[in-house]
Amino acid sequence: MSSHSLQISQHLRNKVRLDGAEAWLRDLPALVADLEREWSITVGRALDGGHEAFVAEATMEDGTPVVLKVLVPQSDDVARHEITALRLVDGEGCARLYRADEAAGAMLIERLGRMLFDLDLPLEQRLAIMCDTASRVWRPARDSGLPTGAEKGRWLIHFVARMWEETGRPCSERAVAYAIACAERRIAAHDDERAVLVHGDVHQWNTLEAGEGYKLIDPDGLLTEAEYDLGVLLRGDPVELVQGDPMERARWLAARTGLDATAAWEWGAVERVSSGLTCHAMEMEPEAREFLEASEYVAATPER
Repeated sequence: MSSHSLQISQHLRNKVRLDGAEAWLRDLPALVADLEREWSITVGRALDGGHEAFVAEATMEDGTPVVLKVLVPQSDDVARHEITALRLVDGEGCARLYRADEAAGAMLIERLGRMLFDLDLPLEQRLAIMCDTASRVWRPARDSGLPTGAEKGRWLIHFVARMWEETGRPCSERAVAYAIACAERRIAAHDDERAVLVHGDVHQWNTLEAGEGYKLIDPDGLLTEAEYDLGVLLRGDPVELVQGDPMERARWLAARTGLDATAAWEWGAVERVSSGLTCHAMEMEPEAREFLEASEYVAATPER
């Protein structure tokens, strides 16, 4: 790929605008060219779907197919956390990490197969695959420097409150208050002794075929209760969630893993509002509307 021909998706451009990272986008072709030389890779076509990073196919000098990922700069240590998580799992449950440049937010990772989204599987089968794949990531990781669930809960509270105001209050105050109350309960329940490494963003676009099984990409990297990952699974498929008993998915996931349904439900509540507000800010429809409508529904549903 020549340095002047990078293909940048509109979703990524929206993220760059939202983060004020226009200078990064301007300098990206030169950075990719530098990485090609430093890592002895050939960068190919850009991959669709990402809005947090530039992602493209690449080939190593020995012919190994890989993926180059360069994160949009952020104020926190997103790149360090992802790189740390990938190193900790070492290819077990997540794509293998070959090279990394933390300062540049750049990674060279294992190239996997089709996304779970593209397989068009029934919801229950998708959930089972994602749940089982995420569980391979869960492991003790004390002293890894990763943020805790309590820290993530406080970040989510601040983010939801700020984004709700900045985006013109696109959902009700009740939905926001319920999400914040759920986050506060998870903060209070945090236990360093029980905390494990979790992926933090398990969904069907981050779950890819890997031989006869599946692996995850793009880990957030958190030290928290494993129920966090189940909460993210509860966040997904918001239209289906509100058809019937919305708590049933939490019970099903908890029964499959031996974890707590209420903890998963509460993480799902705050993650759903956070995602809805993010999608709204990035003009991603119908995702924003679906997340926020589901948030309204569950906030009005008596707790079980």
